[in-house]
Amino acid sequence: MHLNIEIKARSNNTSFIRNYLLKQQADHPGIDHQTDTYFDVPHGRMKLREGNIENALIHYHRENKSGPKASHVILYPTDPSKKLKEMLISALNVKAIVKKKREIYFIDNVKFHIDEVDGLGSFIEIEAIDQRGTIGQQKLEQQCKFYMSEFRIEEKDLVTVSYSDLLWKSSH
Repeated sequence: MHLNIEIKARSNNTSFIRNYLLKQQADHPGIDHQTDTYFDVPHGRMKLREGNIENALIHYHRENKSGPKASHVILYPTDPSKKLKEMLISALNVKAIVKKKREIYFIDNVKFHIDEVDGLGSFIEIEAIDQRGTIGQQKLEQQCKFYMSEFRIEEKDLVTVSYSDLLWKSSH
């Protein structure tokens, strides 16, 4: 398990953010077309991510609150075969399916996503990641807040819940 401090925000300035990241010479592994299948689990959230870059079974605990928040993550890289998905669907109820186009960038230990989510619109995510437990929560929070400021993300733009929760709310 590792610690992330992260934010998600609605964004209407994705080209500004993209240009900022490119000027900072952020590592850009590419654009991932992802399908996240969320499952009903008794604790936290669990999703199977299928993409052309990232494929993983992800379980995490995160508060639904505004601003930088701690997320405790267990990530299990998977093979993009359909067997795991079939097994999970046969054992668990599917809560939501989220489809998105995700631009992925990295600066040091900070990961950035510029997302176009089907049915929801444009978002930016900032994840300050401490995979080895050597950075600490305070430094991660500082990193997250620094990039929020650089990207001109305002409090009103912050999203407190996951894409699956947003889709569920929009359909009910």
